[in-house]
Amino acid sequence: MGVPDRVETPLGAFEFFDGVPLPESTSKLYDGLDFVRGIDAFLNAVPGASLVAMRRGLRSVGVDGLSVLGVTDPRANSGSYFLTPNTSTAYGTMFIDLHDGPVVIEPPTNSLCVVDDFWFRYVTDMGIAGPDKGQGGKYLFLPPGYTGDEPDGYFICRTPTFTNWVVFRALDGIEAVKQSRVYRLSESANPPEMTFVNIAEEKFNTVHSNDISFFGEVDELIQEEPPGSLDPERAGQLAGIGIKHGRPFEPDDRLKKILDSAAKTAAGISRALAYFPRGTENFTFEDASWKDGFVGGSYEFLHEHARLLDARTLFHYVATVITPAMAHAQVGAGSAYTYTAEDSQGRLLDGAKTYRLVLPPNPPAKNFWSVDVYDTQTRSLLQTDNPHPSVMSLSGTVQEESDGSIVLWFGPTAPAGKEANWIRTVPGKSWWPILRLYGPLQPWFDKAWQPGEIEEAR
Repeated sequence: MGVPDRVETPLGAFEFFDGVPLPESTSKLYDGLDFVRGIDAFLNAVPGASLVAMRRGLRSVGVDGLSVLGVTDPRANSGSYFLTPNTSTAYGTMFIDLHDGPVVIEPPTNSLCVVDDFWFRYVTDMGIAGPDKGQGGKYLFLPPGYTGDEPDGYFICRTPTFTNWVVFRALDGIEAVKQSRVYRLSESANPPEMTFVNIAEEKFNTVHSNDISFFGEVDELIQEEPPGSLDPERAGQLAGIGIKHGRPFEPDDRLKKILDSAAKTAAGISRALAYFPRGTENFTFEDASWKDGFVGGSYEFLHEHARLLDARTLFHYVATVITPAMAHAQVGAGSAYTYTAEDSQGRLLDGAKTYRLVLPPNPPAKNFWSVDVYDTQTRSLLQTDNPHPSVMSLSGTVQEESDGSIVLWFGPTAPAGKEANWIRTVPGKSWWPILRLYGPLQPWFDKAWQPGEIEEAR
């Protein structure tokens, strides 16, 4: 029930007299406490920092306000830094601000649209996975504490944060995305025209920081949103390092140094969780390196009344968009994902080498499949001379082997005659792929079909 006079720990050695820390150890223990709290704050606040950075990036290219929608025309590319977008989709994206009252969104028909709050928690699906079932409709978003009328004719959504992120995806392409309408309820009689900014032609950053600047991003969110918008545990962690609603975040030089080190350590932990997770539940198949980005099948990262903290950090460190439709795909609907960051021997993927990946015959995708390649450093699409570092079945150019299997190639140069199935990599850089199946079929869920391992070509 006691403590020895000297305790050796990863944070240093601490000395006590009859259970009381000596003055120098007391100071070191508080430094350690701030360091640990800084790490926890980073790992648990990544979702919020991610959306603060997303909003900052979109604002930098003019996507700001209810009548301005950023679009990727004709589809996403590697020009900017986004966490793991896919190159097969036409996106629309924006933030809505409810400080000035309720907002109406009219999504396009035959679409897959999502609204997440500013802490990256699910609010609603719109379109095929939403209550309009892809037929279109009007969604009314009410701000925190709203006590006004709720008019008829709307799908009503209450959200705990004033700022919310919206993603529009339409199966009928970019022109369908541009059918989206967003306006204040007070303007419903005469909504303003939408302005569309083609962010595919811009170069900007939407990825959060990995040093002490991270905590400034989180503080921006804390100051804007009501205190009750975040659960007490995470709010307490942030308050413990000086991030409190209504108070300036002004760490002294000692705390700045500790928090900078904590952020960099936590970023390293996040990368270990993403690229080399240690839980068996992270792996898509037994005895294979392929991994799930959404661990546990819960969009809230819950399992048996416990929050899957590592799973939440893993997902938000490398990806965006929270929706039940993404967390738990069903046969023929939604999408399934798997990724790896190593070859068949467990080695990091080297952009200077050539690799091959065999997809067995008949990939189980009702709609189509794709493989996109990402930069391990930025978690964004790998930047090469091709702005679309991917291979997908929709292209119509993918070559099959005589047995129906598909061999994909990765390397700085294409093997002769394999250009259609090849994705360029960059010497001096690592990389990692994500395999997506749109409308996954039963063999995926039965695990009767699975991709091969990535093998270095000899």
